[in-house]
Amino acid sequence: MKTKAYGAQASDKSLEPMDIERRPPGPHDVQIDIAFCGVCHSDLHTVRSEWGGTQYPCVPGHEIVGHISAVGDQVTGFKVGDTVGVGCMVDSCQHCGSCSEGLEQFCESGFVGTYNGKTPDAPGHTLGGYSQQVVVNDRFVLKIHHPEDQLAAVAPLLCAGITTYSPLRHWGAGPGKKVGVVGIGGLGHMGIKLAHAMGAHTVAFTTSESKRQDAHDLGADEVVISKNPEDMARHAGSFDFILNTVAASHDLDAYTRLLKRDGTLCLVGVPEHAHPSPNIGQLIFGRRAIAGSLIGGIAETQEMLDFCAEHGIVADIEMIPAQKIDEAYDRMQRSDVKYRFVIDNGSLAA
Repeated sequence: MKTKAYGAQASDKSLEPMDIERRPPGPHDVQIDIAFCGVCHSDLHTVRSEWGGTQYPCVPGHEIVGHISAVGDQVTGFKVGDTVGVGCMVDSCQHCGSCSEGLEQFCESGFVGTYNGKTPDAPGHTLGGYSQQVVVNDRFVLKIHHPEDQLAAVAPLLCAGITTYSPLRHWGAGPGKKVGVVGIGGLGHMGIKLAHAMGAHTVAFTTSESKRQDAHDLGADEVVISKNPEDMARHAGSFDFILNTVAASHDLDAYTRLLKRDGTLCLVGVPEHAHPSPNIGQLIFGRRAIAGSLIGGIAETQEMLDFCAEHGIVADIEMIPAQKIDEAYDRMQRSDVKYRFVIDNGSLAA
């Protein structure tokens, strides 16, 4: 089945319209007509092969929202017309320890990414959501309960939402906890919204005074300008948990010294160059930890979507047609978006 898409033929090529092939739905498959697809920084890294290993043609996109147009004859949890989402994974081994615990993101064989993942379907690797349709195993399809007019802003929840929700839940963000969120971008703005909705005292860290009001508007109880030593020092030893969304190399000591005893600094951004080695003494003398977190499993991603629907949480987005994706990538590199681009997939028919 042919479907229109936007993708790149090489790392140094612009994204362009292309026709791609989708498999017919198998017994456990769901066919989705894609309405919207969020634009993640991972898309840019992969298209330009900045992490290496990109297979071409590359069709990115793992923040997918749409409506089911066909289901396999053994699918029981979904029906034609349902509003659904697909995130960063479309398959995993389903039998390792992590998968059996509902932690498919840590599959010991490696999960199959929504794009650039190995698959028996042509062309041998998965092609993502910058396309009109996708066919996905029903175990990796998620139900969406937000109103129809919010669907575009729901799309980034499938990556940015779960990437921040999972560590906040894992480390117990909630009433009585002081939680910091470092960086106010695609991930950070979701972290602030979610930590606030969970009931934590939420503190936003930014290098930019101009973002102070934005952070408060997103739900931050306090805003710290991280370039101001006095501002930082006032919070020494006071945080239960700090979620660091910054993907650039920087000094982690500035944040570990803000943790209480047994506090955790969790990293969700992968820098191009390694962070400077942290001061181990600050960890030892406070039993503090530096940790990392990936996305979430399918069950937790569904939990996150339900939580967001219940609390009226969506991403702050700027809608674009597929034809402007290269321009969006350039703006994304300059942090010139509040806070997530989303493709109107209807534009692919143009």
